[in-house]
Amino acid sequence: MKLKIGTRGSKLSVAQTQLVLDALKKVHGDLEFEIVTIKTKGDTDARPLYKIDRKGIFEKEIDAAVLDGRVDFAIHSLKDIPSELPEGLVITSIPERESPNDVFVNDKKIKLKDIANGSIIGTSSLRRAVQVKRIRSDVVVKPIRGNVETRVNKMLKKEFDAVVLAEAGLKRLGLQDVIVERFPVEEFVPSPGQGAMAVVSRTDDSPLIKILKKIDDSKARAEVTAERALLLHINAGCRFPLGAIGNANNSNLELHASVYSVDGSERIDVKKSSEINNAEKLGTSVAKELEEKGAMKLASLWRDAVDKWGAEK
Repeated sequence: MKLKIGTRGSKLSVAQTQLVLDALKKVHGDLEFEIVTIKTKGDTDARPLYKIDRKGIFEKEIDAAVLDGRVDFAIHSLKDIPSELPEGLVITSIPERESPNDVFVNDKKIKLKDIANGSIIGTSSLRRAVQVKRIRSDVVVKPIRGNVETRVNKMLKKEFDAVVLAEAGLKRLGLQDVIVERFPVEEFVPSPGQGAMAVVSRTDDSPLIKILKKIDDSKARAEVTAERALLLHINAGCRFPLGAIGNANNSNLELHASVYSVDGSERIDVKKSSEINNAEKLGTSVAKELEEKGAMKLASLWRDAVDKWGAEK
């Protein structure tokens, strides 16, 4: 049986795709695969992510190929997938999750707390930017685009003194040696879905769904389900820094979420737990408590500040 897989053409996307295909071969040895690389809006638009007013900038073109049958399924970084998929598609499998942590990368082996005053830190994530500024208000955070290797190279070429990246991407590319500091998820809260991959297929392709579900990881599924339920209820997008991390342990699931004021001086935290089979309800419950504590007021202030932040860089 030969299957076509849609993915982006970046080294990370291809590496992630190969990890999924290797896992599938272990449980279904007679499968053959053809990788089809597809360019997306996120690959061709060089603006910082928070300035691109469209959901699914790294998935839309690939998901369209799944829907029209050009490919059988797609593999995405889960944190990039909008909280609602196009009609006719489903996240069939979430394989075992890699580290969800953010990391600090530079060539001087200096941690964020020790880096020089005025150092230029690269990230295009508002969530990462505001958390960096909470730790070190005296550094300069500037937007940076490009794939993982490009961002690392920009730092090596001294365009930036350091960059903040997802640990999972560096590890999947074999670049973990550039990591200077691994931020604890309790203090530097990651993006919902960070470190997880998603296998997306058509809802009506029952035989394929049966195969793909064999590599679904129940722990990753529960954590991500809670994180995405929270995201759907808050409807934050790239223009409001929301951090969320689930932790499944046996039958228990904990969800921790944080939102921040524009200047980083205010942080709203909610942490709740439930039975692992109530992941979606847990995510909604955490979202409602964030709202009760004033999260949407912070969101409205961010909408006014985002364009100004980008213009100043």
